[in-house]
Amino acid sequence: MIFVDKPFVSDFFKKTIADNEYPVVLTDMAKALGFGDSRNGIDEASAVKEILGSNNLRLYSTSENAIGWIAEHLSATRLPGDIELFKDKARFRSLIKPLFPDFYFQEVSMEALENLSAEDLPMPFIIKPTTGFFSMGVYKVSALEEWRQVKRALRAEIRSVAALYPKEVLDTTMVIIEQCIEGEEFAVDAYYDADGNPVIVGIYQHIFSSAEDVSDRVYMTSKDIVEANLDPFAKFLKDIGNLAKVKNFPVHVEIRRDHSGSIVPIEINPMRFGGWCSTADMTYLAYGFNPYACYLSQKRPNWKEALENQNGKLYSIVVLDNSTGLDAQDIDAFDYERLLSRFEHPLELRKIDYKEYPVFGFLFAETSQANFGELERILRSDLKEFISTRVRSETMGGLS
Repeated sequence: MIFVDKPFVSDFFKKTIADNEYPVVLTDMAKALGFGDSRNGIDEASAVKEILGSNNLRLYSTSENAIGWIAEHLSATRLPGDIELFKDKARFRSLIKPLFPDFYFQEVSMEALENLSAEDLPMPFIIKPTTGFFSMGVYKVSALEEWRQVKRALRAEIRSVAALYPKEVLDTTMVIIEQCIEGEEFAVDAYYDADGNPVIVGIYQHIFSSAEDVSDRVYMTSKDIVEANLDPFAKFLKDIGNLAKVKNFPVHVEIRRDHSGSIVPIEINPMRFGGWCSTADMTYLAYGFNPYACYLSQKRPNWKEALENQNGKLYSIVVLDNSTGLDAQDIDAFDYERLLSRFEHPLELRKIDYKEYPVFGFLFAETSQANFGELERILRSDLKEFISTRVRSETMGGLS
């Protein structure tokens, strides 16, 4: 059963629903997104009845915005608790403490943050909303002299994005401070099957422009990335599953793996794969199998077959977040054609209303390994090269 909600539902996801006749819960938002006339639509009351009457129903949501509906209508099930276990970063850290007993973290209210001294905190550290999304409000603090500036920037950003998502997705009242996790960062799409066993349906390396960068600009997958990480990541997810005891449960996992092979989770996002229908759609474009259908039909991808003939290819999601430093209202246009001209083989471009959300769009691209420089360039760009700005003038009156 499917929940659809803002901020985005891709054409590929819509086609997946139609081709497989997956039922869509007809919430007000689902109707607003054009699913009201769907042959597969199911009204809310019938959906609740069916979910409560089943022990093996698989649910998927395109957006964490649906978490509020689930909490309200499915409180008699364990699902809201399972979601909260992962969505609340402090609760998640407590869950996995047996696996990482020395990992430092603490939860602090925004109100108490102002008077919190950084002298006793482990440098460097990360601060972010306890319940968050899309790298919003995420900051790295590497020295005491940065603390005051980071607190000021965090408060300003939270004020600017607080209204974009419901509280279940982005709660700006509490933050978590945790030690900085070293190593390469990866994003993993997976699901726990009916027996609680993890099945990986996508692996992406999250690359950065510098050690201080915490943005979401580029996620990259390839044959080498998948083959090097598939087995250790599956074992890691099995360890997490043994603690959480979830079944029929999709997750989008962010982790770091250091040079010794040790894996530490950053966070696990429940009920979905990559946000904005991103990583799962890209996996289909790159490897030819449908991660949504894998989960909802309980199928394991044939990774050996999917990775054949993939030597020398990189597949990337480029998140065109507004890193220009300019307010969206001062930007007249984004030159998408110029952006596309910078890439060897664009696969799909999704334009987003940047005046509603702080992102210009998403670009899916195929790049030869020999041309990795095109990804490095967009990684370092503040995107000012692609925008035109509004020229404001003031008319001054004189004495008559």
